[in-house]
Amino acid sequence: MQRDEAINLLKSGISTKEIQHWADLGCGSGTFTIALAELLAPGSEIDAVDIKRQALPKTHNGVAIHFEQFNFEREQLPYPEPDGILMANSLHYIKDKSRLIRRLAAPKFIVVEYEHRKANPWVPYPVNSAALNDIFSTLGYQTQPLANAPSRFGGSIYSMVAFK
Repeated sequence: MQRDEAINLLKSGISTKEIQHWADLGCGSGTFTIALAELLAPGSEIDAVDIKRQALPKTHNGVAIHFEQFNFEREQLPYPEPDGILMANSLHYIKDKSRLIRRLAAPKFIVVEYEHRKANPWVPYPVNSAALNDIFSTLGYQTQPLANAPSRFGGSIYSMVAFK
């Protein structure tokens, strides 16, 4: 995915006016971390988390990026509750999505996922937008679709914001 495509999937869910602290859980190589940094106000911070070591820049667009290597599914976040949590193509690795979301209990989530229902080796626990809406609603969140884009693997990718 290109940076501009990632920005388009996130931009309507991000407030760009105030300094914020976000966590990007399952940041991978940082495509969505950099897109988020493009959208946040300078002075904001992103804790980019992945189970594997990643080489991310320390800052981008005036936003500090702190990489932390740990398993967010099994370990507590090692910092105070962020203003928001980004999960771009990482929630499909989590079998019990409700349990994780309940434990994280952030005031705002932005999720980017594939819009299909069939598991495969790369998406072991898919969650389409209707199912994700149901999960968040059950946990007391309001949801709003943000954007859709074609997936280079076929089908489409969607983004959704959930907030208390």
